Amino acid sequence: MRRQAIKNLEFEKRVMRHRVLVAGALVVLALGAVLARLFVLQVLEHEHFTTLSKNNRVRLEAVPPPRGLIFDRTGTPLTENRPSYVLEITPASVHDLEDTLARLRRIIEISDTDLKRFRRALRRSSPYQPVPLAFNLSDEEVAAFAVERHHFDGVEIDARLSRHYPLAGIAAHVIGYVGRIDERELARLDKSNYKGTTHIGKLGLERFYEDLLHGQVGYQQVEVNAQGRHLRVLERQPPIAGRDLVLALDAGLQAVAESAMGEHSGAVVAIDPQTGDVLAMVSTPNYDPNLFVNGISSRDYAALRDDPRQPLFNRPLSGQYPPGSTIKPEMALAGLHYQVTWAGKTMYAGPYYQLKNDPRKYRDWKKTGHGVVNMYKAVAQSCDVYFYDLAYRLGIDRIHAFLSHFGFGRKTGIDTTGERKGLLPSREWKRAVYHQPWFPGETLIVGIGQGYMLATPLQLAVATATIATRGKRMQPRLVRAIRDPATGEEFPLPPRQVDQVEVSNPLYWDQVIRAMEQVVQARNGTAYWHIGRGLRYRMAGKTGTAQVFSLGEDEEYEADKLHRKLRDHALFVAFAPVEHPRIAVAVIVEHAGHGGAEAAPVARKVIDYWLLRRLGLDKKLAGEK
Repeated sequence: MRRQAIKNLEFEKRVMRHRVLVAGALVVLALGAVLARLFVLQVLEHEHFTTLSKNNRVRLEAVPPPRGLIFDRTGTPLTENRPSYVLEITPASVHDLEDTLARLRRIIEISDTDLKRFRRALRRSSPYQPVPLAFNLSDEEVAAFAVERHHFDGVEIDARLSRHYPLAGIAAHVIGYVGRIDERELARLDKSNYKGTTHIGKLGLERFYEDLLHGQVGYQQVEVNAQGRHLRVLERQPPIAGRDLVLALDAGLQAVAESAMGEHSGAVVAIDPQTGDVLAMVSTPNYDPNLFVNGISSRDYAALRDDPRQPLFNRPLSGQYPPGSTIKPEMALAGLHYQVTWAGKTMYAGPYYQLKNDPRKYRDWKKTGHGVVNMYKAVAQSCDVYFYDLAYRLGIDRIHAFLSHFGFGRKTGIDTTGERKGLLPSREWKRAVYHQPWFPGETLIVGIGQGYMLATPLQLAVATATIATRGKRMQPRLVRAIRDPATGEEFPLPPRQVDQVEVSNPLYWDQVIRAMEQVVQARNGTAYWHIGRGLRYRMAGKTGTAQVFSLGEDEEYEADKLHRKLRDHALFVAFAPVEHPRIAVAVIVEHAGHGGAEAAPVARKVIDYWLLRRLGLDKKLAGEK
């Protein structure tokens, strides 16, 4: 029979009391920790967690401002802000971004380029801010998404304003275009004022006047549900729309000038000599800026980039061409001013000109020469030999000093992007660039607008306008007024004179202008048979031909045997009416040959439209009769 162990009740009581005390202590410690955490949450960090809680249902969103519009001088809209649908994703509300993107691509057309841009934008955006994925959704795509919307948390379709250019290619190089903001632009922008904004001016007026056109961003507090979808707007601070631009440009004249150029590559610039207003500025061929607004496709961009006619190249501002004989009126004026010749002084102009002790023959464009000429005949018939001699007598120093007052060799300061300054050579320039002295023969070549000398079509128009106003050089401008879109009030920008060309005798202006009139209206003038007949107003002009490559001393230029790219450029400058100039024009037609035959008819169409149709000069003339 087993003996039972005797229980030690006292020991068991002590063990139990010990366990109870330990358990109680643990309970007290746990309760203290809970109370301490509650104190931190409810008291110390109450404000922080209240804000986080509120952010789960209330979101502060930026409201981008409507971009300012651009109008021509008559009020014709050159830009529009059209409603469009944008697909946006709020990253914080999406559980699986890659899966969401894959499923979206099954119902909406989203290109690889769109995805790349989206991922770049994602890196620089807040997870609580919507990031655009696709723009300009069609009605069909919007409907397809609406059916599947409940499967896409954090994805919304938002209605926004999208930039549109209603005239497509007309004035494309002037207006420029907007495009999506890239990382480099974002780094220099005021981020607080560009929240919610996806586009920025890239070229032309859209870029130059970006600060005015953009406006001021607004904000709104939006209540959202657990899926991040908007329920209602709680509070709103409306954005301030960008200012409108009223241009000096006339859309009708611009269209006429572009049509007059036909299939030719080149440039046309028309200016009001009295104010510097740019009435038309054409670069052909052009392009459709609407392609760039929401991202141009690789195929379309390659077609523009690889086009041998360079439609993206802004010829009036960035094209630098030898001005050729179009600078002969300024050269004639310099000769009169420095009194190295006078208007009636004659010389025999044979088929070539030679410097003393120099065997090289500087040939005239006319193989037989021009015979006895004075300043009037030399300008009217564009006699090279006369201007070789005049340039030699003047010297490069005086040529450089005088022509610089007409704006050659420097930027005009026009209110847009991409302008180049051309080249007005000098001794100092050649020494700095080539480390060589200046040679007398180089002076002769500059005297007929060839050699080192380069000018933009805009500079040629400004120089011609300066002759028209007898020395008053105005700064060219594209924008003539700023408009408040809310009130419609316009704030005109005053014209600005930048120089006054002084000559030793004011009569010299009349003599040079008379010579330019003979270019157009005398039967021996180089432009008479192309545009001089039937004019209803007095026009002063000058033809020019710019060599694309240099000929040897004994070589002859034969256009029909050359590839088109090697043919001379055709130039023509003019202003009218002579007695009260209202328009000055510069035209360059690339690889077209003689200026009188190709460029002058373009200028005639432009001036006819402006004076006879827009200003009604034909009615005034009819009234006088």
